Formats: sequence, C-alpha cells, structure tokens
Amino acid sequence: MVTENTLKCFKAYDIRGKLGEELNPDVAYRIGHAYAKHLNAKKVVVGGDIRHTSEPLKLALAQGLMDAGSEVIDIGMVGTEEIYFASFYLDVDGGIEVTASHNPMDYNGMKLVGRGALPISGDSGLNDIRDLAEKLVSPFGQAAAVPTSDAKTINSKKMDYSFHWDEQDSSEVITTSEAASSSEESPLEELPNKALYHQQSILDPYVEHLLTYINLTKLNPLKLVVNAGNGAAGHVIDAIENQFKSANVPVEFIKVHHEADGSFPNGIPNPLLPENRAATADAVISNKADMGIAWDGDFDRCFLFDENGRFIEGYYIVGLLAEAFLLKSPGEKIIHDPRLTWNTIDQVEVAGGKPIQSKTGHAFIKERMRLENAVYGGEMSAHHYFRDFAYCDSGMIPWLLVAELISVAGKPLSELVNERMAKYPCSGEINYRVADVSVILDKILKHFSTENPVIDRTDGISLEFPQWRFNLRSSNTEPLLRLNVESRADEALMKAKVAEIEKIIQS
Repeated sequence: MVTENTLKCFKAYDIRGKLGEELNPDVAYRIGHAYAKHLNAKKVVVGGDIRHTSEPLKLALAQGLMDAGSEVIDIGMVGTEEIYFASFYLDVDGGIEVTASHNPMDYNGMKLVGRGALPISGDSGLNDIRDLAEKLVSPFGQAAAVPTSDAKTINSKKMDYSFHWDEQDSSEVITTSEAASSSEESPLEELPNKALYHQQSILDPYVEHLLTYINLTKLNPLKLVVNAGNGAAGHVIDAIENQFKSANVPVEFIKVHHEADGSFPNGIPNPLLPENRAATADAVISNKADMGIAWDGDFDRCFLFDENGRFIEGYYIVGLLAEAFLLKSPGEKIIHDPRLTWNTIDQVEVAGGKPIQSKTGHAFIKERMRLENAVYGGEMSAHHYFRDFAYCDSGMIPWLLVAELISVAGKPLSELVNERMAKYPCSGEINYRVADVSVILDKILKHFSTENPVIDRTDGISLEFPQWRFNLRSSNTEPLLRLNVESRADEALMKAKVAEIEKIIQS
C-alpha cells in the first residue's frame, strides 16, 4: 500500500510502480487530477494495455481527470502508440496510456503526453504533476488496492468521491462529485461523471495512417511471422491483415502468441531478452518465412528476425530505416543515440543524409528531432521515431518499412544486414550492477588515457579509437551500468575489448 505522500512510482520518463506498494487506484486518481490541473486539460484520451490491472487503474485515472474538469475519451485496450496517434488525430489536450510494457506482472505504470503527443517527462512536466499529486487525497483511499495477482477486478468498497489538498500545503477544500452508491461493487465500474466520459475507437484511422508510410503495390509476396507476445499488438496486426486482403497485397501472416491475455501465459513479452526469442525464431524456420517480428507488451518496440530465424540487433535496423527514408527523401536529417554510431553514420552519409547525435532516451530524441525537423530517429534499443507520427515512436511502422525495403531490393533481410554486421560488429548492450558508477567511469578513463582516445560525454562516456569505440553509461531507469562496444570489421578486437573493459568494471 502507498502509506506516505511521496509517490515513488514517478520515474525519469514515465510512471512505473509495484502494485499496491507504489501504484493503486488511489494514486491513479491523484495522477489524473494533477495531470488535468497542470495542463489545464479540457479533453484527454486514455487507454490501457492488456494487463488485468490496467482497466481499474485507467478508470480511477479517468475519474481523477473528470473531477478536475476534463472530458475523457477512452479508446480501450491499446498500445502506447495508439495513444500518441489519438492525441494528435483527435486534437485533444493530451493522452495517458496505462501500461507496464515488459515489466513483471506485479507492476503497472503510465506514459503521459501533452497536446500534439509532446512527451511529458522529468523536467517537462512530470515532476510538477508528481508534486501536485502528492498534495491530493483521493476518494478511493487506502481501500482501493489493485491486487498484485492477475485478478481482473479491484476490491474497493463504498467511498466518498470528494477530495482535499493536504492541509499542510493548503486549506482549500474541493468537493468534486456525489458520493458513490451503496453497492459493494467497485465504484469504478460506473463512473459518476458519465457526461464527461466517452468511448471511441481510433483503430481504423490509425491503421490507415500506418499504411501511408509504404507503397502497398511494391510489396512482394511475403510470409511474415508475427509474435504479439499475448500483448496489445494482435488487434492491430489483424486490422492490417484485413487492409492487405482488401487491397490484394500478397502478404501472409503466421501468428504466434497472438491472442491478448493479461496473464501472459507464454511469459512477459520482452523480445530483448534472448530467452524470449525462440518462439519467433522457430516459427520463422519451420514456416520458411521471410521475416519474423516480435513486440513487447505495449508494442512501442518491435524486434526483427531474418529468414534464418536470426535475431537482428536494433542497431542495424536503425541504419536500414534511415536508408529507407533517405531513398525517398535525400538530404534529410537522421537522429541517432550515442551508444553505437559508426554503422548509422556510415549508412546515413552514403545515402545522402545528415546524421545527428542525441542523448539516449525518448524525451531527448523527440526534442532533438523537433529541433532539427528530422524525418527519422532511431535508438539501438528498438525505439524508432517518425516525424509524420508527431515525432513519436512506433513499433508498427518499422516492420512495414523493412517489408517494403526487402521487396524493393529483391534481397532477403539477412543479405541487407550481413554486410553491415561484418563492417561494424558490435557487442550488443551488456549490463553490470555496480556500487558506484562514477568510480567505475573514472577507472575506465584512467585506464585508457595513455591511448589518447576522442572522448564524448553526450551520454555517459564514449571513447573512440582508430579501430574501435565504446560507450559506457548509467541506466536512466535501473541501477545498472550499460556497455556497448563496436569495431571496424574486426569482431575479435571487439570481443577482446569487451573482456578488457569488463575486467576493469569487475575488479
């Protein structure tokens, strides 16, 4: 249970917390009310992922929004990017997705955006919303606990729907709605401010928008394995499949773990973990598919597998997507993160574009894209951002572009990436738990100082040598030190340097 005013579920970029201990309907209500007050929001779109606890949290959030005077448009069970799309498509004041993405079952969270799907994080409003929410007392109180299991309902009792500011900070008292009925059922099942609450589907216009990024007539006959991980992606794949059939597009979908199921019977959907890739890889091989695609729970990231079932590092997909945009629109700016860079810079420059480095993290990438009017931005973590998608990230647009690219090139995905992987082999991201990040960084800098590397501090430390480079940074969301190493056409050198750096970190 949340037993103090400090809301620990507020993180650097979003809201994430352990159910009951850090996040429950009481907290969700306060977040909704504070969000509406901070933005002076008159109309807000809300949605939630497939987790069983997302619906009660979303309804408590909606009640907080409405009690602060905001109209709420509930677009149902959706992925995060559908909230982004609805925010600019419906021209509302902002949007909130209730999701824990790939976090464990006993967690949930929220992702917040403002008008035009502008990100709300840290210094761009999230801290202010936290400060407001900490001053509130919700009508749900401590009884409104979301079970930490996968139960589909919450155990709330009759409650008074008034709230007040913490008397330490203000004497203002505000009554926002009538008391709940005497029913023992959760009051969240019937929202009091029904006049301010609407349900609306945006699936059709959203899918229509997705398909504007490619030319359907250029798609060759393709067989694609799609693994929704029992998350929120399945309904979008079904809608795209229907559009393809209507347009006689010769693409066949082989669906794995497709049905949405908040109990995640096949494990938490996080294809970034090697142990979660076998189902997709095996399906690609057994069905002789052209490509495999797997998503996380709220499908803001997609992960690709070539026709041999091999997982393709997100780093090389960034270069492919940059090339895809530059083929259509030469001279555009491309934003990339500093962890792994050489392949992206090379592909962008060869294709006639301008590579621009940004600090890691969606808020930083989106801000830099807007500043530069960049057509595309990509992170090696499989986050891909698009100017025409309000500079937001999408897990659907990337695979559509790659499907078009392999059709136009007349080459399998393996052939498109093999040359790049050989030219710039990389370690992938390696994580270490350390007691003191700054001490480790100082040791690393001292160790390599005699080699006179080029040092960049855009995000952590990046050291560049003639034939290899690395980036070492602390995680923005977890107590981890993250290492990425790459070389120029020398995989043995890359692996040797990983071992050298690892020895220093662990000494």
